[in-house]
Amino acid sequence: MGFEVTAAAYGSFMGRFSEPLAPAFVKASGVSAGQRVLDVGAGPGALTAVLVEVAGADRVAAVDPSQSFVAALRDRLPGVDARAGSAEDLPWDDASFDAALAQLVVHFMRDPLVGLREMGRVTRPGGTVSACVWDHAGGGGPLSLFWDAVHELDPLAGGERGLAGAREGHLAELFSEAGLADVGSGMLSVEVGFASVDEWWEPFTYGVGPAGAYVADLDDAGREALKAECASRLPDGPFTLTASAWVATGHAS
Repeated sequence: MGFEVTAAAYGSFMGRFSEPLAPAFVKASGVSAGQRVLDVGAGPGALTAVLVEVAGADRVAAVDPSQSFVAALRDRLPGVDARAGSAEDLPWDDASFDAALAQLVVHFMRDPLVGLREMGRVTRPGGTVSACVWDHAGGGGPLSLFWDAVHELDPLAGGERGLAGAREGHLAELFSEAGLADVGSGMLSVEVGFASVDEWWEPFTYGVGPAGAYVADLDDAGREALKAECASRLPDGPFTLTASAWVATGHAS
């Protein structure tokens, strides 16, 4: 999938969107001081860092399958219980946390239902389980412009529209199917500024995620053609993009 990359590469690619999203997601999830909180699929720590600010490092745990991300987490936030592992097999006992959050992760779980059930398992009864996923299907995600340009040049290419939780209402449906109670849903949006098209494009060449993997598979001419198609959809000078994510919350039973 292209996530065994450096923390710096991921930060340049998706961190520019996930970092401003994290405070809004934590607020929507109702996390408060004194709670024991788990960050599932933590990456290099965009959400984890905000959870530490709210709850304190000794109250926060994080898990990610990428060894490079776990190493970066431990360096960045040494007081956090950071472990390597998958969402589908969380390395903690039942009812270990007051809340379990997954930012921009459910759509990359091998089995989202199993992952959400695991989040519910490690959360105390009545505790909060929360997740968010970019609005890839509705065209509101940060990569929507990129994939629209790809499909203009390569109509048979894949994309991220069909990923779990990426369409309106689907994340909440998954929460209910996973047995979580009192499920609610909504949308969060962030704005990110760019100085130029080159600044926007460069991180797509770092090989991160499905978009990065697609660019990496192109030859030089293909990459230049795709960059030009993307540029035709963007302003020439400084510009701001809005990215939106679906969010769902529920309670463990």
